[in-house]
Amino acid sequence: MTKRTAEERRRLIADHVVEHGTATGAVLAQLTGVSLMTVHRDLDDLERRGVLRRFRGGASALPSTVFESNLDYRLGVNTEEKAAVARAAADLVEPGMSVMLDDSTTVLAMARLLVDLAPLTVVTNARRVVDVFTECEGIRLIALGGEYSRTHDSFLGMPCVEAIEALSVDLVAVSTSALDATMTYHQEQDVVLVKRAMLASAAHKVMLMDHTKLARTALHRVGPVRDLDQLIVDDGVGVELLGKLRERTKVSVAGVAPDA
Repeated sequence: MTKRTAEERRRLIADHVVEHGTATGAVLAQLTGVSLMTVHRDLDDLERRGVLRRFRGGASALPSTVFESNLDYRLGVNTEEKAAVARAAADLVEPGMSVMLDDSTTVLAMARLLVDLAPLTVVTNARRVVDVFTECEGIRLIALGGEYSRTHDSFLGMPCVEAIEALSVDLVAVSTSALDATMTYHQEQDVVLVKRAMLASAAHKVMLMDHTKLARTALHRVGPVRDLDQLIVDDGVGVELLGKLRERTKVSVAGVAPDA
């Protein structure tokens, strides 16, 4: 069983448990077509990541805001789609630019592709993005302060927003948890405030989204799709939704590598 298959199976398990509230190991084994022992290992992993809560014989769902925001969980899902979107976004960056990067996993994948583009100024609230650039000669790195969130491994809150509002960058790259034909969304208010400030700080506003986040909504509105300069998605987006999005902004479709 490859890592990719295991991660897809765990996402299927998580989605099933969240939809139904609880599920037994036997039901999940039947759902995924693997042994009960494998299901128990998957449940142990998902509990460790903060996605589900184990009980004897099965698992129950945590609130969706917990697992959808958990960085370790997000790092393990839709990795090929995120990589394709990240490559397309990285092509927009040229040496000499100032770039602001948020704490999303898709943007983290993009950040890793920028390390050889010096000179470059990188502004971020994400600790792992900071780690990407700390040893890079010729890259000016500005870390945004704020209240540290262990769930996101980043800095949020009003101090972060105020630091963003003092800056003006050439390009901002952000992602979010949900998007429909007209609006972008996120389930956490603190995150929304930071993303709004980031989008307002840039001459060119780019949003990176894998297809699993589309045709969805969440509690808080981040902003209208029409306010984006560019939306980059993978090739799993449906034709009808793609057409509606293109009525409102420039949309680039990044193809997933066939050997991914």
